[in-house]
Amino acid sequence: MFELSQIGIEAASYLMIGSILLLLVTGLPLAFVTGLVALVFALGWFGPMAIPLVTTRIYSFVNEYVLISIPMFVLMASILDRSGIAKDLYNTLRMFAGRLPGGVAVQTLFVAVFLAAMSGIIGGEIILLGLLALPQMLRLGYNQRLSIGTVCAGGSLGTMVPPSIVLIIYGLTANVSISELFLASVIPASLLASLYIAYILIRCFLDPKMGPPAPKDELDIPFSEKASQLKSIILPVLVAVWVLGSIYAGIASVTEAACMGVVGVIISTIVRRELTFSMMKASLKQTLNTCGMIIWIGIGASALVGVYNLMGGNRFIQSVILGLDIAPIFIVLIMMAILIVLGLFMDWIGIALLTMPIFVPIIIALDYNPIWFGILFSMNMQISYLSPPFGPAAFYLKSVAPPHITLKEIFLSLWPFILLQISALGLVMAFPSIALWLPGLN
Repeated sequence: MFELSQIGIEAASYLMIGSILLLLVTGLPLAFVTGLVALVFALGWFGPMAIPLVTTRIYSFVNEYVLISIPMFVLMASILDRSGIAKDLYNTLRMFAGRLPGGVAVQTLFVAVFLAAMSGIIGGEIILLGLLALPQMLRLGYNQRLSIGTVCAGGSLGTMVPPSIVLIIYGLTANVSISELFLASVIPASLLASLYIAYILIRCFLDPKMGPPAPKDELDIPFSEKASQLKSIILPVLVAVWVLGSIYAGIASVTEAACMGVVGVIISTIVRRELTFSMMKASLKQTLNTCGMIIWIGIGASALVGVYNLMGGNRFIQSVILGLDIAPIFIVLIMMAILIVLGLFMDWIGIALLTMPIFVPIIIALDYNPIWFGILFSMNMQISYLSPPFGPAAFYLKSVAPPHITLKEIFLSLWPFILLQISALGLVMAFPSIALWLPGLN
């Protein structure tokens, strides 16, 4: 009887990659593709007794305690999507930013950072900003492409701004401290947001028609109304400070802070008299759908990576990459290039769970810090959110954008921001201390 082990790990690696690509082309979900390939290769390489190897790997993945934080953060995002918190925050900031050329676009980025800091979920932020900010900017005469790029790029900051789900999954697969990842991401995320803001302000300074200030009569708001709007966002701001502050201060773990964040958001909606049964039902349903997808992809990917590693695949890839006669930083560049290519066609969850168990040991062998590499990974995945042909940000925005805005127009609007993302990625690669200084890992 023919066994896959007879062809060797090199040929088996090519066969495995080819099988995954072929099955993906058929339209099968990634979770089922990876699970099926894992099962076939386990049976073909080790025989029928290999089934416990697959199930053990799956059990170790779903038994990770930190996974509990993901549905909590998703639920926070779902409740935020359905409440008026984002709208009140947007209107409050507009009182201060509306007088500045490009100010409404800048305030959109501030709102995006705040929403990311509360939930760490991306799709909902882009849809929220698409419904809230895009019509306002277009009504005020903002350049359409600048407005579109601001919404998509700002909404995608959730891949980096703590409590990012991307960083949680990376920490889980790389077996590194999630709290340190959150700390390490603060300066790079701020750097990227600052690059966006600088780009918007420079373009609007050079050409004020790109982002004209709001009309004076819209900004002359009575003090009582200003005070009322400021009061409406106090509770949500306190929730965000509590969630991140408790993690950074070591008061609570990521999972505990996520649970308290959900309680805080629910209390905020109760105080604001916005909590309804239908809102909670819809939020819980969205949370189940999102987390179900993450878990199924995780099950398939962890099974595949586990089988491949048992076949000796991790040692094979490490020997190939570490055997290259090039400087270590060029190996990191090759990894970044692979991630960018994968990001054009695959979801970030699958990319993380498939590649990080292989890439991270190589990074450690090269004497690089895996926390730093985690920040590079999250920045890379942010690029994938905007990149054609399947950039999720473009499709999220298209679902709520005015009919005259086409997908082609959206993707064309994103190129300046993609270049800014690549520039920020290059800076963090060249100067690791940007990521490692705050957690004290220099």
